[in-house]
Amino acid sequence: MDTQQIIAIVVVAVIAIALIIAGVLADRSRKKRIDAAEQVREDREAAAKAAADKAIAAKQAAGSEAGSAAGTASTPSDQKSGAESAESTKQAESAQSAASSTESAGSAQSAQPESQTSQTAESQPQTPESAISRMTRLKARLANSANPFGKALFNILAKDHLSEADWEDVEDTLLMADVGADASEQLVDELRNDARITGTHDPAQVREALRSKLLAMVGTDTDRRLNADKPEAHKPSVIIMVGVNGTGKTTTAGKLARLFVADGKSVILGAADTFRAAAADQLETWGAKVNVPVVRSDKDGADPASVAFEASQRAKNENADVLIIDTAGRLQNKANLMDELGKIRRVTEKNLPVDEVLLVLDATTGQNGMEQAKVFAQAIGITGVVLSKLDGSAKGGIVISVQKELGVPVKLVGLGEGPDDLAPFNPEDFVDGILA
Repeated sequence: MDTQQIIAIVVVAVIAIALIIAGVLADRSRKKRIDAAEQVREDREAAAKAAADKAIAAKQAAGSEAGSAAGTASTPSDQKSGAESAESTKQAESAQSAASSTESAGSAQSAQPESQTSQTAESQPQTPESAISRMTRLKARLANSANPFGKALFNILAKDHLSEADWEDVEDTLLMADVGADASEQLVDELRNDARITGTHDPAQVREALRSKLLAMVGTDTDRRLNADKPEAHKPSVIIMVGVNGTGKTTTAGKLARLFVADGKSVILGAADTFRAAAADQLETWGAKVNVPVVRSDKDGADPASVAFEASQRAKNENADVLIIDTAGRLQNKANLMDELGKIRRVTEKNLPVDEVLLVLDATTGQNGMEQAKVFAQAIGITGVVLSKLDGSAKGGIVISVQKELGVPVKLVGLGEGPDDLAPFNPEDFVDGILA
């Protein structure tokens, strides 16, 4: 081997080592940017939560002062009763997410004075908030949240002379917001080819370009109405709620009942989740607040399909507008349990056609939730998605990825733990909220 060959081999080896080192350094730099962005998001969310708590406390204080000023129209005992009733309601709602909700609520009630218990029992049903009012309030909540999604994108795109590193930051931001790899790549390509971003430094034009691209990804022409709200809907219109444990499925079923009641519809709830302790009790708590009856089994572990059949029979006999059937949270790797969902649907359709199957998906689970969603779609067929726990849209990109993967629209979103924090999904309000 001559000297030139040796030199050539050494040069190639040096170049290869240099490329490897450069790749490692670039990877570390990328990870540092992602970690830094994640830390900023967490800090902002913590600050937003503290600000929200402070605002709620201030609002409650203002409400208390207003109540004192209006005290001439009521007696001190009436005011005390109202406060105790409100506290009791708050305790009941908080207990719904725990497995021991029934015991906790019972303990809280037994600790109250006897007069308070009787007054609560005799209280009138609650009046749920209208859909229009909910949408306005949830849009404002999105705008006030510390989300790194829309605002971070705008801050990057508004820079002068975007570099490759800036475009990498754009893609990283989209990925962290759970937009999904394919959708993120598509959106970056479209933004890079938009003259409003690459050819101008006008923030207004940059914002409008980003808004139009996000709206196109979310979808503005999709029919997001619940099938029960369509003129051709069956009566009763049957909705089956599905989803894994922990997504807030039973709570969402109760909130959905409130939404229909606010719209003037008669509703019946079917507690077909017979395996989770206190699930039926939790659903009854929701129903009692708005005078919605609940069909349930007398014992835990009963056949869920029989409960669904009985609920559909009652809804048919009473000519209710809507029947909402809550099902048990299924583990996507247990085929026999998934088959049971199909059985619930088949049994229900012996009495009534099923118009809607809503998948409740926890927005915070991100791309992990997508695999769950696909399994449910195969097992029972879904017509729409309810995104729970979307608070602040830090993971708001899940709206884009879930629709792209499943081919069904996001119809409802939940942005809080309040009884009326569930609203129809509106693309314009969503995008405007995250870019505010």
